[in-house]
Amino acid sequence: MEIDSEGWSGEGDFTRQLVDWLAEQPAINLLRVEDAPSSRSDVEYNFISNEIYVRFATRTRVERRRAWGFIPVRREVAEPLMTIGGLEAALEADPDLGAPDYADDGMIQYLHTERVIPPYQTRGYKLVELVRIYEAGGPPRAD
Repeated sequence: MEIDSEGWSGEGDFTRQLVDWLAEQPAINLLRVEDAPSSRSDVEYNFISNEIYVRFATRTRVERRRAWGFIPVRREVAEPLMTIGGLEAALEADPDLGAPDYADDGMIQYLHTERVIPPYQTRGYKLVELVRIYEAGGPPRAD
């Protein structure tokens, strides 16, 4: 398992929980975590936005067919051990993480909120954490 967290400030407890869970999955061989440019901080709230890129491990299989109907051809085909849809189902099955707030063929998104009241203060702030999971090397998204 290779984890690249150079582009991540380390903020976000829920992001850390997701990274730890993803690092334990045998079907994933690369994790890259980055801060998204939309993070903001204000007096009454902190908005943290992180992106996680995963690369799934692959297995090779031999595909046999005939070219022009009579020449036997063999080639090796690499198949991923998991897909974004399979990852969504696995995340949903974990009771600590639960179902994502949004998911499609190319992305899984969680929006996690909590109220934080630091010691010796009467007013706290709301922490909003947005985490998006993408497949590394996948097709670009058309937003």
